[in-house]
Amino acid sequence: MPNPMLSIMVVDDTKFSSAVIGHTLTQAGYTDIRFANSAMDALAMHEQRPASVMVADWLMPEMDGLELTARIRQADEQTDHYTYVVLLTAREGDNVLSEAFDRGVDDFISKSAMSEQLLPRIYAADRTSQLINRLLDENRLMATNNAQLEAHNLVDSLTAIGNRRYLLQRLTDAIRNVEARGGACCLLVLGVHNPEDLSRHGEPVLNELLRGVARRLQQLVRPTDVIARVGPATFAIVTLAEDLHECKPNSFRRLHDGLNLKAFKTSEGYLSIRAGVAIAGVDGKQQLPDPEKLLETVEQHLEEAFATNLITEVRQLPRNL
Repeated sequence: MPNPMLSIMVVDDTKFSSAVIGHTLTQAGYTDIRFANSAMDALAMHEQRPASVMVADWLMPEMDGLELTARIRQADEQTDHYTYVVLLTAREGDNVLSEAFDRGVDDFISKSAMSEQLLPRIYAADRTSQLINRLLDENRLMATNNAQLEAHNLVDSLTAIGNRRYLLQRLTDAIRNVEARGGACCLLVLGVHNPEDLSRHGEPVLNELLRGVARRLQQLVRPTDVIARVGPATFAIVTLAEDLHECKPNSFRRLHDGLNLKAFKTSEGYLSIRAGVAIAGVDGKQQLPDPEKLLETVEQHLEEAFATNLITEVRQLPRNL
């Protein structure tokens, strides 16, 4: 059974040939048929409304069927659409057809047998174009759904703790809490130094270490503290305090020692890491910084923490302009 709503475009500079094709398609029940007298006209019409099936003469002035097919493929790439292209040809030979298939042509109709071949070819084109365009629609929907899920994802897939987006949300909440109720907010950034050295054991072992760091941090902090993985080998903690005196390096020495002085059990045995820690504290007595800028500023001090093997305190905080 033909699909009467199938969008068909006939491209032929010969009016008689177009009339014969149009009459055959109309008699078969197709109603959405457009005609173009040249390849350029076909491209303009296709841009306005893409066709599902295009029947075009191979030999046309200015632009032949092969060049038209290439231009249609380029246009379809921009719209996630697929146009099934059938060329009308009097040319014969495997080499000729092979070249055309390589250029993106889907099928051929011999002009000498057009009355017998046209409708069967169109029926096949209808099924194929519907299938391909349905798959393109499903892929587009899947991509949209994945993007929406990613936009709302707050969990790091490797460690099952929060991700960078989660950390920034909770840091924003903590800064607002300080602004409204007083007290202080401490932000710590903890990084594994030279993770590429550990990768010599293989990516699975490196992932075991990162999961181990996440578990150990959960054991070392208070239940109300926020932990997140904010980079490939970087973690962050947000904690609230009574005042800025609690946001000093000495207050978090146990975190630094807990990562550096005790090895992690992995499938390759016990492995040690070098971890650096940078810390910043904010309270309502100063202009509160933008959360993202604050996180980036503290991250930039990790190199100093690695070099000194001490907890680095960030004193110059970004201003929230």
